[in-house]
Amino acid sequence: MPKILALSGSIRRDSWNRKLIQTAVEATQAAGGDVTLIDLADYPLPLYNGDLEDKDGLPDNALRLKALFKDHDALLIASPEYNSSIPPLLKNTIDWVSREWQGESGLVPYQNKVAAIMAASPGSLGGMRMLPHLRQILNALGVLVLPGQFSLADADTAFVAETGALKSPDRMHSLVLQLIETLALLKQRA
Repeated sequence: MPKILALSGSIRRDSWNRKLIQTAVEATQAAGGDVTLIDLADYPLPLYNGDLEDKDGLPDNALRLKALFKDHDALLIASPEYNSSIPPLLKNTIDWVSREWQGESGLVPYQNKVAAIMAASPGSLGGMRMLPHLRQILNALGVLVLPGQFSLADADTAFVAETGALKSPDRMHSLVLQLIETLALLKQRA
């Protein structure tokens, strides 16, 4: 079974996107997916700076993330929208992982990857203005981003308080099933 790396673009403890990624991971596992959920809070990185990279090389956490990305076949990302775009935490993570290291292209961690992207927001648009930006960045790195995506509007009322489950999970379930089916088809062709 292909391996899926799941992460949220938010490290806020009560983030709607942390709740969404957890729900998506559970749905993916229930559908037979092999998922590794990481918390970017466990991989603190300085703001990307070429001078810092020239002086010190890649931070240990960037190398750890590079290894995780390379070890997985797909990405499952839930991210908040900051001013109609992706949050700096997620962009900084993508940028550090994309750096060349010891002669290896920075594109290697993204090559032959498939991604499913989603967003949650307490607003009426559900983070949907951020998703094209994330799609564009991942596509530029060589990631095949599924045409479907999921945006969760009114996230502050979308989860069952007692369990953390989505009240209406069908569209999110469709996206994770699309990810699993796409990975299975690609594996058959390999």
